[in-house]
Amino acid sequence: MAPKVLFVLTSHDKMGDTGRHWEAHWMPEFAHPYEVLADHVQIVVASPKGGAAPLDPSSVEAFKSDASATKFLNTKEALWKNTHKLSEFIGHANDYEAIFFVGGHGPMFDLAKDETSHKLINEFWAHNKIVSAVCHGPAALAYVKLPSGKYLLSGQSVTGFSNAEEDQAGLSAAMPFMLEDQLNTASGGKFVKAAEAWGPKVVVSGGGRIITGQNPSSAGPLGQAIYDGIFGQLTTKDEV
Repeated sequence: MAPKVLFVLTSHDKMGDTGRHWEAHWMPEFAHPYEVLADHVQIVVASPKGGAAPLDPSSVEAFKSDASATKFLNTKEALWKNTHKLSEFIGHANDYEAIFFVGGHGPMFDLAKDETSHKLINEFWAHNKIVSAVCHGPAALAYVKLPSGKYLLSGQSVTGFSNAEEDQAGLSAAMPFMLEDQLNTASGGKFVKAAEAWGPKVVVSGGGRIITGQNPSSAGPLGQAIYDGIFGQLTTKDEV
């Protein structure tokens, strides 16, 4: 039987107090890792509320020239329209090899402080499984604490959507917190980012069990790092 990976999408569909409604996960950050992994693992998709998980329409427009993302949009809609409720997976972390949090701004508003998500991440970690996320997906890791009271990310190199990228997107004022700042706090100053905003960056830490990507261009490489971690071919060394 193929190893299983749990993909987690946000259920959030409104950006702060801006009144802007959106469909909240960022499509290529789902599509590109899926493309890397789908032929090799069994992918199960969950969200905090279950059911239909909203998709940000601006991501569809931004990546309309991306053939693989467009194919995913046109053929895989059932994946985000029929998600399992995240609470169903409590107690089942050992059935999976990895958990992966898809980006889009939504995780900043729900998954960042979702108690069920935090409990599930702790279970994956306790079972020596891979915990991974891309872009704003690392918001789901940013406040997680272990039973010891320490942050999961304490002493671990990590990346995610940077302050510069949020500023350039014009959305810093709409965020409940700045992701780079909180990841830097949780990790003890070990936030890492690409030399230039929007450049691809994947960071591996925790002995290969924490894998994070900075932005949309990091989604495919992050999917490859998850594959490598599952199948024992992880060549990306931990950041130090």
